[in-house]
Amino acid sequence: MSEDEFDDRPSKSARKRAAHAAQDLGARLIGLREAELAALSLPEPLLDAVLEARRLTSRAALARQRQYIGKLMRDMDVAAIEAAIDARAQPGAAESALLKEVERWRERLLAEGDSALDALEAAHAPIDRPALAALLAAARQAQASPVTRTTAARRLFRALRSVISRKMP
Repeated sequence: MSEDEFDDRPSKSARKRAAHAAQDLGARLIGLREAELAALSLPEPLLDAVLEARRLTSRAALARQRQYIGKLMRDMDVAAIEAAIDARAQPGAAESALLKEVERWRERLLAEGDSALDALEAAHAPIDRPALAALLAAARQAQASPVTRTTAARRLFRALRSVISRKMP
């Protein structure tokens, strides 16, 4: 073997890192739902191996199956699979961020009242201020009863979600 051929090969450490990355991606594939796996259009042997891994209960067997999945992925374009998984995860992250922001605004409105309503109007104009004020008053009044509290809080949450989602990209 000549010196040039030896230099072109990746090092043993680089090959190990790639193998571990493929196994980690295989573990992510195992955790996906059936519909998400079908949307990725994986090759048949890889799909069968992922489905088999879901069926296994033994830790040792599952570890061997993850290694096998990693072996199958060595000859594949792993970057394309990772990109497809990440692209499918993005809408969920945006929805989660929206729900967290709506929850922060609801808690702030319940705690601060009209001053928070002014801040909401400044941040997300135009809003239907009388309707939101009525929902806020109902939610604050219903704090004593568990049944009406959740109903009023839900109505306020839905109204805030419609206001805030107009501003989100």
